Amino acid sequence: MRPVFALFALSSAIAAVHPVVPGDSRRGAKVFESQQCIRCHSVNGRGGKMGLDLGRSVSRSYTPARLASTMWNHAPTMWGAIDAGGIKMPRLAPKDAADLFAYFYSTRFFDSPGDVARGKTTFSSAHCSQCHGINDSRAEGAIPVAKWESLGDPILLVQQMWNHSYRMKMAFARQKLEWQQLTSEQLNDILTYLRTLPETQHLVSRFANASGDAGHRIFEQKGCVNCHVGKLALENRLHNMTLTDIAVDMWNHAPRMAQQVPTLTPDEMRQLLSFLWMRQFVAAEGDLAEGKRVFVARRCNECHYGGTNGAPQLPGQARRYSEVSVISAIWGHGPQMLNRMKQAGIPWPQFANPQELVNLIAYLNSIQ
Repeated sequence: MRPVFALFALSSAIAAVHPVVPGDSRRGAKVFESQQCIRCHSVNGRGGKMGLDLGRSVSRSYTPARLASTMWNHAPTMWGAIDAGGIKMPRLAPKDAADLFAYFYSTRFFDSPGDVARGKTTFSSAHCSQCHGINDSRAEGAIPVAKWESLGDPILLVQQMWNHSYRMKMAFARQKLEWQQLTSEQLNDILTYLRTLPETQHLVSRFANASGDAGHRIFEQKGCVNCHVGKLALENRLHNMTLTDIAVDMWNHAPRMAQQVPTLTPDEMRQLLSFLWMRQFVAAEGDLAEGKRVFVARRCNECHYGGTNGAPQLPGQARRYSEVSVISAIWGHGPQMLNRMKQAGIPWPQFANPQELVNLIAYLNSIQ
């Protein structure tokens, strides 16, 4: 499939208030080359071999926070390699970082690796193939796999699985088949299998997210708010989920709904997922007290609380931080920061784990 994606990265760690900032993976692919990231890193085998291949799916725990914290911890080493290789130091504005992050997501960097053989087996055992042929329809209204545009658009996949779940529920009942509950691994395997078929190679892959400004209105109008309150509220439950996870949850949820599910247009689903998911995925909620502890323990306060050693004041500046803005900071002024820290005798701070970064971001965003 040809990669034509668009993703929108986050400007805030407070999901209910602050909008999503646009990021476009098509621009991100250009940034990846123009900033010479490709000299060390590859994407699906194309590029340098010194660093991680950013097109290969990695472990399930590789979240945006892990990406940003890992990049931060290894930044001095990367800068040394860049300098030794005679490569111009990359400079990333916040918009560039958002585009680059979008590009990483578009390569399915945060999805677990799927298994083609298992996917083929599950596609049959879950009765998908009884109605959906690869090139032909085997039941009324069943679209052949070769025409599934959703294979290239994960948000469209969520929308299609949700909209068609009630009709498929009725079809299962007519054939006296049990509703097929899926796991994220199973759906990921199915998608991996279907995306490798010769018949689907013509489908254009893309990812387009929205601002999410209309998401709350859609959440209310479609009746989601009637159930998703209290313990079922979604505000803080989606931050470690991929769109594949969400597609599975919505699919498995459909049989529990007594009436036909409210249908969503592609744009409505994009707005809804931007509002509910993207803000949490890129900037998860953290522990404020722990974030303050990290701010002091990593000696950030020695320069960034009062603006000493030429460093800007961080807390209380009405700025909003996220994993994406951390990536921008690393490449925007990280090398200068390292030099000043050396002069002041302060070691480069290391995050013990991704959650420390999440907590630090939450703390900085709490002081306005």
